[in-house]
Amino acid sequence: MPVTVNFNSPLTVAGKHADVYALWGESLDQVRDLTTRVRAEAAKHGREVRFSVSFRPVLAETEEKAWARADSILERTRALCVQQGYSRGGPQQSEGARRLLAAAEQGDRVDQRLWTAIARETGGRSNSTGLVGTPDQVAEALLEYYDLGVTTFLIRDFDPLKDVVDYGRELIPRVRELVAQRDAQQQRNRKAA
Repeated sequence: MPVTVNFNSPLTVAGKHADVYALWGESLDQVRDLTTRVRAEAAKHGREVRFSVSFRPVLAETEEKAWARADSILERTRALCVQQGYSRGGPQQSEGARRLLAAAEQGDRVDQRLWTAIARETGGRSNSTGLVGTPDQVAEALLEYYDLGVTTFLIRDFDPLKDVVDYGRELIPRVRELVAQRDAQQQRNRKAA
């Protein structure tokens, strides 16, 4: 008796079953495309799906210092890759990895703040893109993703102790403030309409 295998696309499965669709830190265009497609699939089943995006912010008191810090992280990554005999080659681990590499093909800096150099260096493995800038600049970048419908941000770090303190003191309060302002403005717009 022949076996029938039904391969549903990840977007079809997400539309039918997922409560949250999680993405690695991708470009605004990539996130816009995926959220649109997942929403369309979910609508076929009378469902709504929430979205989460993961980034590794690189913060500093000035934009120049933030990019210098990103360059330092890239150099350390390269040195570790050489030391451990790690190469960019080999099969990609997921569709997400392929999307990270597609973003990296646009350059190390995409959408002004999205930093893709680590994704390129590691072959798109794992959560390896960052948002680089001052806390205000990175908060504004996260707000752009919020405007696309992303409601959860998974924030990871390159320097665990320093970064977690900076995120908690500087970045997260700014993001919350910007989201509250945006939501209040949208509420006012709805009432005016």
